[in-house]
Amino acid sequence: MILKGKKALIMGLANDKSIAYGIAKSFKREGAEIAISYAGESVKKRVMPIAEELGTELVFECDVSKDQDIENLANNIKEVWNNIDIVVHSIAYAPKDEFKNGVIDTTRAGFGIAMDISVYSFIAVVRAFSSIMNEEGAFLTLSYYGAQKVVPHYNVMGIAKAALESATRYLAFDIAKKNQRANCISAGPIKTLSAYSITGFHLLMEHTVRVSPLGRHVTIEEVGDTAAFLCSEWARGITGQTIYVDSGYSIMGVSDKEEE
Repeated sequence: MILKGKKALIMGLANDKSIAYGIAKSFKREGAEIAISYAGESVKKRVMPIAEELGTELVFECDVSKDQDIENLANNIKEVWNNIDIVVHSIAYAPKDEFKNGVIDTTRAGFGIAMDISVYSFIAVVRAFSSIMNEEGAFLTLSYYGAQKVVPHYNVMGIAKAALESATRYLAFDIAKKNQRANCISAGPIKTLSAYSITGFHLLMEHTVRVSPLGRHVTIEEVGDTAAFLCSEWARGITGQTIYVDSGYSIMGVSDKEEE
């Protein structure tokens, strides 16, 4: 078990379709002790059964738009564990209306919210937890290919994910002096709760299957297994990277498969 004895916080778990759930399951299987944070009271009823499944009573509410909530979460973890080895940031949000038209129609308010929740919160989390993270500890966040290329209707979230990937590199540089690492997984499209905000998401799923070399969707379990590797000692030489788990979709320039 590559995470045996490690203490891991999973932030942003919403339900059993979440990528964060796949990561938590892989971490648990690989021997990690798990703590969970969730966004608000409306999510709690879905998170508590998952916490029971994972065998943890360490479940905390955290609104990442509030610095005090993040600080309180770090203090709660310190009180229980004293230190930590892994923090997973599986958090992103933009108002639903920002996905309806094009980037040109992005509102100033929507842009600010997307950048705050999806990007700045990772910076704030790393700052709050780096002081209690053990040497060779790891931070991990989640992105999507829309950070690199235009994905219609992904809009402001593509801009936010590009900023998140850049922030990961800069944070990796900052925390390297403590022998800590930060990486990012860019997962292929998965039917999560947040994905349904994106207009035409089902068409995106179909296109990805048609174009990707493996010809199939990725699963939350596959992302979870990659996360376990990246947060383990096996990946101790990897930091500041964006790792694609997308059935090879991101390597393709054009498809060699005929349209149906």
